[in-house]
Amino acid sequence: MISFLKNLVGGSNTEGLVEALQQGAVIIDVRSRAEYAGGHVAGSKNIPLNELGAQLSKFPKDKPIIFCCASGARSGSATSIAKGEGYTAFNGGPWTSVNALTRG
Repeated sequence: MISFLKNLVGGSNTEGLVEALQQGAVIIDVRSRAEYAGGHVAGSKNIPLNELGAQLSKFPKDKPIIFCCASGARSGSATSIAKGEGYTAFNGGPWTSVNALTRG
């Protein structure tokens, strides 16, 4: 139960994220467009959580997806949705954490 809650709010496995990035993961930021405009991971895609269901099929299932948001709650929901559709998906938590990983 604790690990489920950590994943839901962004207590992500950094090692898994690094491996996913090395495999060419797509980074999807599920915050609103206004939040995204205020700062985001370079090269990430912005798909607000409420639009994810309609847009997820645009991404190949053979590449991992890392979701991020402000705190990890919305990205946790997005991760659950994607996994339910057969994607390899990770909750990256806050976009600032994912950004730090992409910068080395």
